[in-house]
Formats: sequence, C-alpha cells, structure tokens
Amino acid sequence: MMPITVTLLDNAKREFEELNEIVGIQLKKGRKSSEEITLFNSIQKKVDLIKKNPFCGDNIPKKLIPKEYNVPNLWRMLYTIRGDRLEIICFILEIVNHKKYNKIFGY
Repeated sequence: MMPITVTLLDNAKREFEELNEIVGIQLKKGRKSSEEITLFNSIQKKVDLIKKNPFCGDNIPKKLIPKEYNVPNLWRMLYTIRGDRLEIICFILEIVNHKKYNKIFGY
C-alpha cells in the first residue's frame, strides 16, 4: 500500500489550528460537547477516511472548481490529490461551513 499524507494548507491550516486551540481550552474546562468539538472530531474522522482511501467521497466536476484553487481535481471536503508511484499527498485546501460551500459551488 502506498503511503498517504494529508496536509492542511494556508487558511485550512490556520483555521484548524485555531479550532484545535479552542477545543483544547474547552476540554481542559471539562466541556465534553460543543459545536467546535463536534467540528474538530468530524475533521479528524474525514482525515482518517482520506488516509484509508484518498478517493472516497464525491469528486467536484472540473468546470465547478474555482480557478483560485489552481488544482486538477477537487473533492467535497475541499481537498485535492497529487501523487506518483511512491506516495499520495492529499492537501486540504479550505475548511468551510455548508453555507459557504454552497456559495462557492452555486448550490
């Protein structure tokens, strides 16, 4: 099996780091459930899924991929896949809520 790396880029990385910090504070205070904790756990689960199968989920049609992403393919969690014979790297481009996602793709 080819090694699979998942990397968060730019805004996704910053937003995830902020979310991680908020969740850490909430957990230290004994909070077990919040919108942030749910979102953090959901992202972690999706990253695990991508590591098991980088082609899981729905592929965005090429004509709908925003030009500013500058990627040849895009998947619904807003990640792209680049790879060769040695490894597959999945880049998470952005973490967005459903409203922004629908706006980006005109749904």
